Amino acid sequence: MTFKLICCSVFLLSANVATAADLITLKGRVFTEAHRPIALAQVSVGQQLVQTDNEGRYELKVAAAESYLLKLQAKGHYQGLQTFSHYELGASNNTIGDIQLVAEKAGRTLLTFGGDVMMGRRYAKPRFNNAVIINAESKTEDTRSIVQHVKPYLSLADLASVNLETQIAAHKPAERAPKSVTFYSPPETLAALEWAGIDFVTLGNNHTYDYLDEGLESTLAYLAQSPLAYAGAGKDQADALAAYRTTLNGNPFSFLGYVGWQGNFTPNQTASLKKGGAAFGSEDNIQASVAQEASASRTTVVQYHGGLEYSAEPTMVLEQKLKLAIDSGADLAVGHHPHVTQGFEIYNDKLIAYSMGNFIFDQYFYATPYSFMLNVWMDGDVFHRAEIVPVYLKGYKPTPATGAQRYTVLKRLSTLSKKRGVDIQVSGGHGVITRHSPSRQPGMLTIKPLAKQSVFDLYNSDWSQQLKRVESNKTGIKYRVGKNLVNGSDFESFALFNTAERGWDLDQSPFEITTAEASSGQYALEARLPAKATATIGMTNFRRVYNSSSPMTLALNIKAPQNTKVNLYWQGRKTREKLDTALQQGEKHLISSQLLSGENAQWQNIEAQFNSPRIGYRSIRVLVEFENLSQSSESIYVDDINLIEWQSAFSSQPNFKPMSDDAAAASHIGFDRPLAANEQVTLSF
Repeated sequence: MTFKLICCSVFLLSANVATAADLITLKGRVFTEAHRPIALAQVSVGQQLVQTDNEGRYELKVAAAESYLLKLQAKGHYQGLQTFSHYELGASNNTIGDIQLVAEKAGRTLLTFGGDVMMGRRYAKPRFNNAVIINAESKTEDTRSIVQHVKPYLSLADLASVNLETQIAAHKPAERAPKSVTFYSPPETLAALEWAGIDFVTLGNNHTYDYLDEGLESTLAYLAQSPLAYAGAGKDQADALAAYRTTLNGNPFSFLGYVGWQGNFTPNQTASLKKGGAAFGSEDNIQASVAQEASASRTTVVQYHGGLEYSAEPTMVLEQKLKLAIDSGADLAVGHHPHVTQGFEIYNDKLIAYSMGNFIFDQYFYATPYSFMLNVWMDGDVFHRAEIVPVYLKGYKPTPATGAQRYTVLKRLSTLSKKRGVDIQVSGGHGVITRHSPSRQPGMLTIKPLAKQSVFDLYNSDWSQQLKRVESNKTGIKYRVGKNLVNGSDFESFALFNTAERGWDLDQSPFEITTAEASSGQYALEARLPAKATATIGMTNFRRVYNSSSPMTLALNIKAPQNTKVNLYWQGRKTREKLDTALQQGEKHLISSQLLSGENAQWQNIEAQFNSPRIGYRSIRVLVEFENLSQSSESIYVDDINLIEWQSAFSSQPNFKPMSDDAAAASHIGFDRPLAANEQVTLSF
């Protein structure tokens, strides 16, 4: 293990907080799908509105805010929405990348999809002493608050759909299926989804029969009273396999939903001749039910629930089933269940989305909040275009992903899709998929440190392109790439969208979010420590998805105006250990310890290296302990806490060849030594 203490004075943005009285100018361009400028397009933020010039350019002065929702409208085009944070725009001089609008056309239809949805369990009974989200006395208001930030996007669709992965009941049903995890959500869930713009839910999943017939009957009864349409479950097999049929913009559509397995308990979760449940997605059932709709000249959309949880790649069974659906006549196939996102594929000119990830879900795992909404434009039964709207589940609520969260969502999807021949393009802060991807110009990023650091994030690089080459004006440099395993590392998203970030255990810590000091952006953590007192900040929970026996770096910035001792630890949850036992009693393994002198009251960067455990642990987390060694009470500030899992070994070769998906989707680059003040490193993408 090695430890480095480095003075840090390189800030991505000023730490000055923008006030409502400040005005900023947002700049950008609006184009057609063929990248021709759109003149006289309206671009607005709130009540502020401008029109584009003949080159599609706009400059819009708005009051400074934490985030900005851009609305773009042009005659003969679908409306566009894009959300950006103040922090990320500052890194680009408030310039927004070119945004494309999709042309309206007779018969063209916009479908929007989200991932797994439930509003039970921890929404009403949270873990880790977090605030209650759905209160018994305000369920209508509280459920609507969960979807308020995605409502503008969902409302644009001709039909919007999610996977309703829960039963609906006013009270917990009496009889529970013999399985480890069961869900039920309040009836207000359906009203909130409809209010947000959802039109259709698929019930073809492994939680549709969690409370057996009572729960299923309750769910179907509440859906019958709701405007929401559904498919994928029923009171018997014929009912469950029946498609939802509708007409959109003059085109006949059919929507089908399936679960990929029957369940190893009795009675199982799928419908049969005399029993209710989810539609079983066997090969025979998929072929027969899809062919029935396709043969009637109906645009057929399949949603399938299967695969392995938390996996980056679809299982071969999942891939085979979705391609079978296409071969049987489906025009679009969408997957759910892994709780994390997977890539896209264009198969026989049809779009497959292998996993949508979570959309409204109460999982506190660090890998599961990164998600997306998928806009798909269909010309009858012909796939025209898709747009990926990145989403981050902040405090279990879906919000538009910005900054590092946007990069994380789109970088993963870009990397996984590229393997399947899909090159995701860029439109503002969204990703775009077409049947034939145009070529694009290579990108570059230059690192010019003013202070000695060895680890740098790549969040300001182009997520759509992979790192190809690393060059330095100094000789003998080695580098490696890695990914950050904790959420909300820069603390810039904590104030966004009026919902709590749950990645850091602030509820159990004296640290609070502050704007008094920051090493980057506007926000950091502050704790005022009495003389000889200690304070600890740590990850709320253990990171479940990580690689054993990997080199790791815990990097953070600290400003301590008094003599302070800093101890850095990793803590693990053993293979068969209970979560609460591990959190409260699990051994803290010291990574390193360092004394900070009060004589250096500037921001200081700490980097501590260790190896993740090889065997015996199912998950890990990190904690940082501060001890005030002085005789006075002073404030300690902490910012930019990153836990980086390295995905490649150090290399001196300029040309970078990723050996894994995680390496290709890296969020950080590290060097074998701190960079000198006059050293310049150029990254080519």
